[in-house]
Amino acid sequence: MPLAARMRPQTLDEFVGQEAILGPGRALRRAIENDAVPSILLWGPPGTGKTTLAEIIARRTGSYFERLSAVSAGVADLRRVVAEAQTRARAGARTVLFIDEIHRFNKAQQDAVLPYVEDGTVTLVGATTENPSFEVNSALLSRARVFVLKALSDEDVGRIVDRALDDSERGLGASGVRLDEDARRTLVDLANGDARTALNALEFAAATALDSGGVRTIGKSAVLDAMQRRVTSYDKAGEAHYDTVSAFIKSIRASDPDAAVYWLARMLDGGEDPLFVARRLVILASEDVGLADSRGLSVAVAAQQAVHFVGMPEGFFPLAHATLYLARAAKSNSVGRAYGAAMQDVLETRNEPVPLHLRNAPTGLMRELGYGKEYHYAHDDYGVKQFNLPENLRGRTYYEPGENDEKT
Repeated sequence: MPLAARMRPQTLDEFVGQEAILGPGRALRRAIENDAVPSILLWGPPGTGKTTLAEIIARRTGSYFERLSAVSAGVADLRRVVAEAQTRARAGARTVLFIDEIHRFNKAQQDAVLPYVEDGTVTLVGATTENPSFEVNSALLSRARVFVLKALSDEDVGRIVDRALDDSERGLGASGVRLDEDARRTLVDLANGDARTALNALEFAAATALDSGGVRTIGKSAVLDAMQRRVTSYDKAGEAHYDTVSAFIKSIRASDPDAAVYWLARMLDGGEDPLFVARRLVILASEDVGLADSRGLSVAVAAQQAVHFVGMPEGFFPLAHATLYLARAAKSNSVGRAYGAAMQDVLETRNEPVPLHLRNAPTGLMRELGYGKEYHYAHDDYGVKQFNLPENLRGRTYYEPGENDEKT
């Protein structure tokens, strides 16, 4: 078995991390210890212990453990598992049904689970890396408690690595493997809170380490070679996408160029579509910089054209250029406020006809009807006051200059 599987915790006391839900006195821990676990959904990034916790729940509550992967399982698999659970129930035995990546089940598949969760045939433990608010049917969501698992801290990952190195039965303790301190820091850092990734990399590095006098020392270079690169927690269609772009936009809005370019790098490193980033910059250039620096829109549009022309990886240059320019620019939201106020009147007041003096008059009949009458051509009659809103909105003001709006 792989090291990560061998080192999987068997009890709550061995479980590392997730103190917010499994610490002493916490509701889920009490439910497990008191054999009163309801159907639950475990939401969190990979390597945080979702599968392990499901197995511990089954073991601690004396239940049979059935595991399905929503990637490959269908309704037929579910029916088979339920039939076996019903047989066990008649004999007084319980079943914990663990559905990995439950967000991958479609609506019909999720609905098929409902009756057996409701009647207690199975205790459902669903695992998902996606926000269940968006990916799990409301009917199933209402019948299960959601618990959020966070990425492990570096200290937690370090404890797991040290345990694997010291454990002589399940780990590497009997293999003469030593991890130097610099290598340990690198391994923990690059794991990015994912215990499974850390253990897999440790096992690979240990297998390739040179033996010197019965001791195989793993150095930083071996860890880098085993890890290749930091684990990136980013999903272009999931919550990480929305959270990261939100941080990106809000950092530019807050005139924080350092944070803005950092979040830009995170998005591009995660494989985000560079043209999506460019579109967001174009929108922000009008929404948040606006009339305080109208050149911002030109810079953003130029960045979009440039990244479309040169592609990646060099496309980061125009994107970073526009990001830093907009972050440093003066800010004004007067464009959005003016449009929003105007739209509110469009939606909430009578849409009266265009005033006659503003109408075009290409025919004699139109001129006879007063189209264009008393219209003042601005270039000839500069300074003549003319009302251009419908009569019912005369005097209404939509544009209120922002503090930083450029004066013309």
